[in-house]
Amino acid sequence: MTLTPDADADAAADTDAAPEPAASEPPAAAAQPAAPAQPAMPGESAAPVRPAVPTQAAIARARGLAVLAAATLGDRVVVRALDGDGALDALGDLEARTADTVTVATRRGPVTVRLADVVAAKPVPPPPPRRR
Repeated sequence: MTLTPDADADAAADTDAAPEPAASEPPAAAAQPAAPAQPAMPGESAAPVRPAVPTQAAIARARGLAVLAAATLGDRVVVRALDGDGALDALGDLEARTADTVTVATRRGPVTVRLADVVAAKPVPPPPPRRR
């Protein structure tokens, strides 16, 4: 490329401007490492914070509610629910289900359990045949 005297003045003016990055260079923002979310306290590591892990009780409750939602009326289930200071177990056939409760037909009669009180639930096989 040959420069004319007028082009020399234009070229000198262009050198004062910041050069454009080449197409193969990464953008300046991508070259900077990400800053840690929280600064480390003295004596602590700067490890990332892990999300909360669900407890075994929360997993059992979620599985129990899923079992009750998927069960059809007449399925044999066992439901454990909070009852005052203790727990209540209802073993029998699923008799009714509403948005807030389930009713299990036990040998002692129907037991209605609030879904908010359910701790765990699972399907169970039919009772064994009676011995003579």
